Amino acid sequence: MFFDLDGTLADTAPDMVAALQALQRDTGIAPMPYDLGRSQVSNGAVGLLSTAFPHETITVDSALLCDFIDRYKRRVCEETQVFPGLDDLLLTLEGAAIPWGVVTNKPEHLTHPIMEQLGLADRSVSIVCGDTLPTRKPDPATLLLASEHAAVAADDCIYVGDASRDIEAGKNAGMGTIAVGYGYIAADDDPLSWRADQYAENVAELVQILRKAVNLDT
Repeated sequence: MFFDLDGTLADTAPDMVAALQALQRDTGIAPMPYDLGRSQVSNGAVGLLSTAFPHETITVDSALLCDFIDRYKRRVCEETQVFPGLDDLLLTLEGAAIPWGVVTNKPEHLTHPIMEQLGLADRSVSIVCGDTLPTRKPDPATLLLASEHAAVAADDCIYVGDASRDIEAGKNAGMGTIAVGYGYIAADDDPLSWRADQYAENVAELVQILRKAVNLDT
């Protein structure tokens, strides 16, 4: 069982948006509303900054992007937390010897500190990041690598995500897919249009679906 990180397993938006708002203030721009920033977090740092600085061309070597990453690294897990209800699910999975892991497009230098500070790094069977391999989601390679780490066939795995690329990657890997509606979803996006195998509007629904999927429903 594998989870996307931002907006699916962990609520990372408070730290990402706070770093972005500080950057905007320091460059003389009014900080964007939190809810707008939150909705863009799944698009990564480039997507987030492109929304915050619409008149700038944001590339991987942009000075603005480097500044943002530096600010975010300094507070990468100050307010970030596992979505309430999911840590209990992880404990249940571990008690039943069901492996779980994270597959994210977030780079390793940001993902690993978050996983460590949340106390999840040693509990997960696999942490595959956006720069672990040459390709990222929606390419299925990172998900297939995670299934190898777990020693579970891909078609016996489930991938949970809050973006269309997550569902596309899961389908490309031959995994079961679950789209979640509580994540970082833009106002003009529709998770139901991603055609995941199942949809969970909130964490409680996700927990119910996953417990049933692995025969832990009581």
